[in-house]
Amino acid sequence: MTVRAATEWDLWTTTARVVLDHRDRRHLAAAESCVRQVTSAVDAACSRFRDDSELTARADDLVRGTEVSPLLAALVHQALDAARLSDGDVDPTLGRRMVSLGYDAAFADARPVPSPEALSRALDDRPAWQRILLSGTFLRIPEGVTLDLGATAKAAAADMAAASITARLGIGALVSLGGDVATAGPDPSGGWQVRVEDLEGDPVDHVRIASGWSVATSSTQKRRWEQDGAARHHILDPRWGLPAEPVWRTVTVVAPSCTTANTMTTAAVVRGRAAAEWLRQCGRAARLVAADGTVVRLGGWPDDRSAVA
Repeated sequence: MTVRAATEWDLWTTTARVVLDHRDRRHLAAAESCVRQVTSAVDAACSRFRDDSELTARADDLVRGTEVSPLLAALVHQALDAARLSDGDVDPTLGRRMVSLGYDAAFADARPVPSPEALSRALDDRPAWQRILLSGTFLRIPEGVTLDLGATAKAAAADMAAASITARLGIGALVSLGGDVATAGPDPSGGWQVRVEDLEGDPVDHVRIASGWSVATSSTQKRRWEQDGAARHHILDPRWGLPAEPVWRTVTVVAPSCTTANTMTTAAVVRGRAAAEWLRQCGRAARLVAADGTVVRLGGWPDDRSAVA
C-alpha cells in the first residue's frame, strides 16, 4: 500500500483535503496554506452567501457594467464556458431561483420593480447567460439576474489550488474540495488513486488518474432541504427552474480539468435519462449511479484499479 501525506478541514459545507506523495510530507503545511489562500480568494470574489463578496457588494455596478477583479472575471468566464459546453444545462444565472427555492442564508423573494431594462429584457428571448457581457475584466450582468457560480467556482478553485501548490513548491499534489478532485505536478509513486463513493453504503469504485487530470462528482443526495413539504436539491434544471429529476444519485467524470469534469457531471444530472448516451458520445471515462443503485460505467471507467488517464 502506497503511503500518502494528507490533511483536511471543513470548508463550504464540505471537506477540503490535500494529499501529497510521502516523499513531500515536509511540504504539507505549506500546501495547505496554498489551498486556503486560493479558496479564500474565490469565496471573497463570488460567494452569493456573503454580503461583502465582490459579486454581491458590486451588484448595482454590475447592472451598469464595470471593471472587476481578474479573478472574478476568470470565474465568470469559466461559468459561461460551462454554459456553452453544456448547451445551457449548467446555467450560472439561477441564483435568484435558488434563493426562492430556499437554498440561501436568507429568503429574499421581493418582487422586482419593473424598469425599462426589465421591459426590454422581456423582448429578448435569449437565455440570461447569453445576455451577460464579459470583455476582459469588464462585466455587465442584466438587471434581475443573480449569478450563482457554485457549479463551477468550486471546481475552478480545486484546479487553481493544485496548480498553486506545484507552482510554489515544485511538487505534485491532489486537492479535493468535496466532490471536485484536481491534481498537478509530478506523478507520485503508484499514481493518484481516487476513491469514488458519495454516501456511506453507496457503491464504491477506485480510479487511478495521471497527474494533471481531474475527477468530479455531482450528487442529488447532498445539499438537500425541504420547502413547503417538497424535497429539494441544489442542481436545477434551467428549463423549469426546479431541481433536476433525480434519475442519478451521482455522476462522476474524469477530464483534463476539474472545471470541465464538473461541467459534464452537472449537465449529466440535468439531462437525466439522456445523460448516459451524451457522455458515451463525449468519450470521457464516467460512472453513473442510478436511483436504484445500479452502476453504469462508460468510456473505459475501470472495474478494477487500472488507470484511465
